[in-house]
Amino acid sequence: MSGFKFLFSLENHITLNQGNIFKKSSHSEAPLCPAVSPKETELRIKDIMEKLDQQIPPRPFTHVNTTTSATHSTATILNPQDTYCRGDQLDILLEVRDHLGRRKQYGGDFLRARMSSPALMAGASGKVTDFNNGTYLVSFTLFWEGQVSLSLLLIHPSEGVSALWRARNQGCDKIIFIGLFANRTSNVFTECGLTLNTNAELCQYMDDRDHEAFYCVRPQHRPCESLTHVTTRTRNISCLSKEEWSLFHRSNIGVEMMKNFTPVEVVPCNKSENIKKNCQIGMKTPFPSGYTLKKMWITAFCKQIKFDETQNINDCLERKLIYLMGDSTLRQWIYYLQKAVKTLKYFDHHGAGIFKTHVLLDVERHILIQWKKHGHPFVTKKLFSVKDENYIPREIDRVAGDKNTAIVITLGQHFRPFPINIFIRRAINIQKAIERLFLRSPETKVILKTENTREIHQNAEMFSDFHGYIQNLIIRDIFVDLNVGIIDAWDMTIAYCTNNAHPPDYVIQNQIGMFLNYIC
Repeated sequence: MSGFKFLFSLENHITLNQGNIFKKSSHSEAPLCPAVSPKETELRIKDIMEKLDQQIPPRPFTHVNTTTSATHSTATILNPQDTYCRGDQLDILLEVRDHLGRRKQYGGDFLRARMSSPALMAGASGKVTDFNNGTYLVSFTLFWEGQVSLSLLLIHPSEGVSALWRARNQGCDKIIFIGLFANRTSNVFTECGLTLNTNAELCQYMDDRDHEAFYCVRPQHRPCESLTHVTTRTRNISCLSKEEWSLFHRSNIGVEMMKNFTPVEVVPCNKSENIKKNCQIGMKTPFPSGYTLKKMWITAFCKQIKFDETQNINDCLERKLIYLMGDSTLRQWIYYLQKAVKTLKYFDHHGAGIFKTHVLLDVERHILIQWKKHGHPFVTKKLFSVKDENYIPREIDRVAGDKNTAIVITLGQHFRPFPINIFIRRAINIQKAIERLFLRSPETKVILKTENTREIHQNAEMFSDFHGYIQNLIIRDIFVDLNVGIIDAWDMTIAYCTNNAHPPDYVIQNQIGMFLNYIC
């Protein structure tokens, strides 16, 4: 990756390692990155990067007219019928054209397929197969009966996807980290980051085992351990050209490709349903993994138990230790459970702000539910404390584990503005930590909540759902052989069409319902 170095060396730097031991050295005396990270990790990162680069080749263009046009592309239902049976698959062939009406000879467009019945409060994702020649197969499983509307959005043309991929991995430092160094009399702020391109003396906060690093410019007359808080700001720079930016104007994102399609009619047909096993950890999740009906999430691959009453939930949670590790989309679980289960009481963990550790307790039933934010990068304008900061692999290492312990992990939203190798490294380190956990406690339950979709028109260069989509592919690749449960928040939020980084309570309720099915 040109222009980006994950780890770097300077003439004079300060090192802070996991044991809070400080040392000052030059790179001639000791390498900045001692060879403690297994070579296997570096090879895996390189391998994943190469595969992704092959899937997202450069697509330079000189004018928007040569990029994919939703208006000029054609979608055709294969084997159309007057009515369809519930459970049938409906296939659509999409042929993409540019704004001049010319057939495109390559794929790579970022598309989002969805079917819905607003009157039934029903929705589901469609599956898109890219033939890499300008044609796509869009498949819908007709999960429910009634009038069903079909939608296919062109989120970004392939040329925009290529530009986003290049810009992301160029390492433009679009996010600035600011560290607060405190003492009794005053606070000093300095620039921090996952990398810093400066000749200034640095404080280095390094996890030697996992090769995770964070740096701050060392303030004068302050020790490195006086760093207490961090915040972030957005730098007004871009790695995209003016022509590329035109693809991300509001009017060019999420354009409907099937405007003239009339709803299809789905009838019962008295088809017998497959008997599904109860939902359990380790099951492989297809895509789509389910659908919404009357705002309830119904899984397509396993049989759910409904947890809709406080007594049901309490019976499930009794004697459970539950550790939620990740971003604010998991913190939403704490807020929801506190409202839904009155016997769970909020324990004030001290500290200020919404990013402190959150704890719910039910002393009578011996229930503990804890949320803790993941380590850097964490993007927010609010100050957050780093004194209790840890990367998720280290948090997992601290869990003893048993049959009544469950860990839920999510990460992704805060990684979108940064080069993808940072996300890959973190995911691999989490995988290794889960493997260590299963060695000492195979009964501990681990659930991965995938990243969800977010606002479609936010700064696409930094926060496009394309970045989240790629991260979801990476997570599924890295964790494929682990005995974990998957809550497919990506699929759910497409089905619900929330387009919000923080989905509404009814989505959170259904995520938690899936979690309870896995642990009880």
